[in-house]
Amino acid sequence: MSEEKFENLPTGLYWKNKKTEVEKTVLPFQTIETINESRATREKEKSMPLLKDVRTKSETTWYNRLVWGDNKYIMASLLEEFAGKIDLIYIDPPFATGANFSVKIEVGDVKWVKEPSAIEEKAYRDTWGESLDSYLQMMYERLVLMRELLADNGTIFVHLDYRVAHYIKIALDEIFGYNNLRNEIVWKRSHGITGVEGGMRQFARLHDTILCYKKGETGIFNPEYTPYSANTLKMYQYEDEKGQFRLQILRNYSEKTIKRLKHEGRIYEDKRGKLHLKQYLSDKKGVLMSDVWVDIPYIQRSSYENLKYPTQKPEVLLERIIKSTSKKNDLIVDFFCGSGTTAAVAEKLGRRWIVADLSRFAIHTTRKRLLDIAGCKPFVVQNLGKYERQYWQDVAFKKRGVEQLPVYEYIKFILKLYNAESISGMLYIHGKKGKRLVHVGAVDSPVTLSEIQDAISEVKKSNQNALDILGWEWEMGLHDVVEKEAKSSGVKLRLFNIPRDVMDPRAVEKGDITFYELAYLEAEVKINRYSEFVVKLTDFAIPNLDLIPEEVRSKIKKWSDYIDYWAVDWNWHEDTFHNMWQSYRTRKERKLELKSDGHKYESKEKRRIMIKVIDIFGNDTTKLLEIKS
Repeated sequence: MSEEKFENLPTGLYWKNKKTEVEKTVLPFQTIETINESRATREKEKSMPLLKDVRTKSETTWYNRLVWGDNKYIMASLLEEFAGKIDLIYIDPPFATGANFSVKIEVGDVKWVKEPSAIEEKAYRDTWGESLDSYLQMMYERLVLMRELLADNGTIFVHLDYRVAHYIKIALDEIFGYNNLRNEIVWKRSHGITGVEGGMRQFARLHDTILCYKKGETGIFNPEYTPYSANTLKMYQYEDEKGQFRLQILRNYSEKTIKRLKHEGRIYEDKRGKLHLKQYLSDKKGVLMSDVWVDIPYIQRSSYENLKYPTQKPEVLLERIIKSTSKKNDLIVDFFCGSGTTAAVAEKLGRRWIVADLSRFAIHTTRKRLLDIAGCKPFVVQNLGKYERQYWQDVAFKKRGVEQLPVYEYIKFILKLYNAESISGMLYIHGKKGKRLVHVGAVDSPVTLSEIQDAISEVKKSNQNALDILGWEWEMGLHDVVEKEAKSSGVKLRLFNIPRDVMDPRAVEKGDITFYELAYLEAEVKINRYSEFVVKLTDFAIPNLDLIPEEVRSKIKKWSDYIDYWAVDWNWHEDTFHNMWQSYRTRKERKLELKSDGHKYESKEKRRIMIKVIDIFGNDTTKLLEIKS
């Protein structure tokens, strides 16, 4: 860059192809599950039969929100309702170029690492595809949107490590203003090793950086205090009826002030007649917290809150952040929620919250964590509606040296692997395989219910009766519902996963590509001795067992080992799944109940029971059971 061009640039951070204008794609939120009562609350009520639900109307009009999807689109879609209304944002974005979406999975007594899904893989490549440049662009765009969402007196905390903290600080200075930095907090997360033990060639890296910015001139701040040290406490060696105190020599006090202090009993006169001020320990709240936090260790392996989630942060860290910069009922938001620490702490502290993540596994982990909180207020699980793309940018095609592939080429590529032929003239039907029409879902968004309904409508208009839908990801909770809906319309519908193998050129060349139908679930309803209806799971299968390593598969003995969570909606009304009972595995309790508690219907109205199962990968499958009166 020439010296002249450099002089014309404002102070800031620059990278290749930097864009300051943020594209705002607004999408509809779709509520796929409503949860009114946690498992912990239900169990507490069982042990206390007289305990009733005392929530007021005002407490139930707001539903906290757990959202699955790309946070850039989630932020843009929140702007209409929440621009300038969010009180506190905390984010813990990916730190390093080596970060990905791999997570540890447990099946029975066996453990292994789950590889990222297609959408997660694409997000990872978009973030790190051009190394630091693409990461900075990803963060810049999201920070711009966060500023728009933040209230004028709101605060944002950005949690970073040594790899990117200095870059993001300059970006935050540009977006929020250099003078709006409130603190650069150093969190000593580990006591670890020191010096150069074990052949180390640098000082041990034991801290993260948390950058705190305000948006406007004002901002909430509630000072935090730490307890006094033992040496400080020794100074308060005297005691009277008001408590412990120490003596300080009176200096430059007026007669009027001394008279008042004597009246308050705060003056001590020694044997020589010298006056001292009594400084009580109770007058002090402790030592004012600084921006160096050394009292919060990283989560220990044996800790009760350890979910074994790779980026999990301790609850006490979020508790300090939320308490210091928000008040009761304020809105707290986290767009990289991971294991759900922000939501859990906000819930316990009486704040409202919205949290989001691109990983299904993160959403499922957060849901289970919230269900373990007694008295957890109602919340919904949501995802975003479909958005259209003219071009597909995906690792499968980048490996072939193609940066952008026209949509028709992408569809043609997938149809060829499915042994189907392309057809034209329809909007939602892309191909034909024998007598079955085929629709191909997007690579960077889940196949939605409305998308399938549109494809079914086109099948009927063309006087056909068979449809295959191919998708990378699926809107949560649609499988059994949409198949039954298609059947009632006279269309034989099948849903297939597009396998990750299509991203591997070697597998494509060999023709080793298999499309698998979605998971299979069977359940039954029985009546117990109390005339209550009980749901029992009887079978479950994950068609694509190739996702599980052979050495792990050989050790799995029961079909139920593939299930991590299941829930029941006793009154399905063809809308949102209403979680009325659930059972799931936790780190400490690996057992899963396969039979629900009993449910008694008040009347003989149409009884439709929806069952939702979430497998060990975070994917959900539903089953609808209808009971005749």
